Amino acid sequence: MRRASRDPYPDAAVSDAVPIRPAATVVLLREGCAAPEVLLLRRSSKLAFHGGAWVFPGGRVDLDAGESDDDAGARRAAAREAREEAGLEIDAASLVQISHWTTPEGQPRRFATWFYVAEIGRAEVRVDGGEISDHRWVTPDAALAAQRAGEIELPPPTFVTLAELARHRSPRDALAAAASAHPIVYVPRIVTAAGGATSLYPGDAGWEARAPDTPGARHRLLFLASGWRYLREI
Repeated sequence: MRRASRDPYPDAAVSDAVPIRPAATVVLLREGCAAPEVLLLRRSSKLAFHGGAWVFPGGRVDLDAGESDDDAGARRAAAREAREEAGLEIDAASLVQISHWTTPEGQPRRFATWFYVAEIGRAEVRVDGGEISDHRWVTPDAALAAQRAGEIELPPPTFVTLAELARHRSPRDALAAAASAHPIVYVPRIVTAAGGATSLYPGDAGWEARAPDTPGARHRLLFLASGWRYLREI
């Protein structure tokens, strides 16, 4: 079992000359008994990038196959990954963008990733058994609780997205909120702070200067020994 408190960015000494590749992720929601459920896929433990972690369907934009490095290309890539990793067919045009993430500097692989959300019915999920070893439908709150208990590993973008989704009581609410708002931009800057590391995001008062003690707005993820904590108070 992987502990949830392990270093979320263990390779932060890599050169910043690493190219940033386009990628796309789709957060698939369905109606649950009391709250929306989200599809999480477990990456094979043999993979170098987030091996063993639970994530949303997603992957690189395939520029060699004609997918473009823009919203249209990212939508096609998100739909393709849902099909290849989970056996689910979704309409790329129906996707609603919720955020955009750039991998922090210093990582061995860096991506500029479009995050989309879509609602899906109770279709059968079929994982490929290669890169993806398992799947589960779970409410955002339950997934976050499992991460706090050390039962599952969540990469920071997955954790933060689940924390945002936990605000909504239905897939329709989540989609309406995403459609009415600008996508949230995440360009993490990892700094050392009291109690552990902190990932600062644009909009945080300390983001520009990499100074977490700067008074003002808060948009950050705290990696504390007691557990992770996401703050967006802008």
